[in-house]
Amino acid sequence: MFESLSDRLSGSLRSITGKARLTEENISDTLREVRMALLEADVALPVVKDFVSSVKQRAVGQEVMSSLSPGQAFIKIVQSELEAIMGSSNEQLNLATNPPAVIMMAGLQGAGKTTTVAKLARLLKERDKKKVTVVSADVYRPAAIKQLETLASEVGVDFFPSAVDQAPEAIVNAALSHAKIQFSDVLIVDTAGRLAIDEEMMGEIARLHAAVKPVETLFVVDAMTGQDAANTAKAFDETLPLTGIVLTKVDADTRGGAALSVRSITGKPIKFLGVGEKTAALDPFHPDRMASRILGMGDVLSLIEEVEQKVDKKKAAKLARKVKKGKKFDLEDFRDQLQQMNNMGGITGMLDKLPGMGKMSQMAEQNLDMKMFARMEAMIGSMTPRERRNPELIQGSRKRRITRGSGTEVQDLNRLLKQHKQMQKMMKKMKGGGMEKMMRGLGGMMPPGGPGAMPPR
Repeated sequence: MFESLSDRLSGSLRSITGKARLTEENISDTLREVRMALLEADVALPVVKDFVSSVKQRAVGQEVMSSLSPGQAFIKIVQSELEAIMGSSNEQLNLATNPPAVIMMAGLQGAGKTTTVAKLARLLKERDKKKVTVVSADVYRPAAIKQLETLASEVGVDFFPSAVDQAPEAIVNAALSHAKIQFSDVLIVDTAGRLAIDEEMMGEIARLHAAVKPVETLFVVDAMTGQDAANTAKAFDETLPLTGIVLTKVDADTRGGAALSVRSITGKPIKFLGVGEKTAALDPFHPDRMASRILGMGDVLSLIEEVEQKVDKKKAAKLARKVKKGKKFDLEDFRDQLQQMNNMGGITGMLDKLPGMGKMSQMAEQNLDMKMFARMEAMIGSMTPRERRNPELIQGSRKRRITRGSGTEVQDLNRLLKQHKQMQKMMKKMKGGGMEKMMRGLGGMMPPGGPGAMPPR
């Protein structure tokens, strides 16, 4: 996420970090590089100008001059100003109304609205314990209605059916009555993708908004369109009173122009980030954490929250008891660990949030076969319960049967068994607890030679 911007900014600021004394000259030199980094990241020019001006004003003032470590104080100012242009804090959904609270999703075609509806429904259901109903008012694309029905079933929320021969207002009014009968807390309305220049379509969504009076109107926009995302959101806001922005495809956006421009240009907060294709890949937006990640300082708070929300605590506690008693760590336990890591966004998603690990995350992505974990799960799934509990049984013909059943090669299975053995040794060292034992054991998790020696794709 935002790798190119993060690399450029980190490089620009590195030279000033250790300075014992900051002058107007070296501040100007650094800010010139920062300005170029932001423009290359497709941040809107007015936003860049305001940002550089604010940093310079604070940096050449008393704030840095009186600091014991001026270089560090300068970085702190840059971080603080990055937070300011993205919004001072996380702004949550305002659902304080008589249920059901209506959330309307608007946006361009192909921005990922329907998927975002399912992601938001899952988040509200799992995190906030809300009962959610979803409905599609996209009468121009029958596939969108079917897609939402499939996704609603996947995330386990109530779906209200609609048809292309119905009027959007009639669909939503019927869905609202249904949601009341179902005692739903929230009704999320998916609307048809449209162009800001299409007056007829914009008029339709304005009428729909007036009819249902949603408490939240979220504009879903592709982060990879850069500052155009902010300009499009502004055009929509002139027709529709938006309450917030959802940036999608943020995980694929190396630049970061949308995240840094949209708040300043629209005046509307970014409320969520879409960070992948899975229905769990929607994160609340925290400007302070994003500023920290952009500057290569990691995002440990988000990682802790992910662990809290996505790790199966029962399985984790069961494994902890097993390890403490010195019982054997088998392939079923290994599969559970792979699934837990996958829920956390995989190894690159976890590394990306750790301070100073941005480069390691990129290196892992380049050198690690990202399909390797899926193959590992497939191989373990092809084993009998007895084989999973007793990996030493897996020899000769058993190996051939397992690899045929999982569509893999014998060398893949040998690698899996070797890595499981390393994990088993690590778990033995952890018997009885002890952080030192755990840290020593972690060496076995990485391939020999460190991350650069990971198996090639």
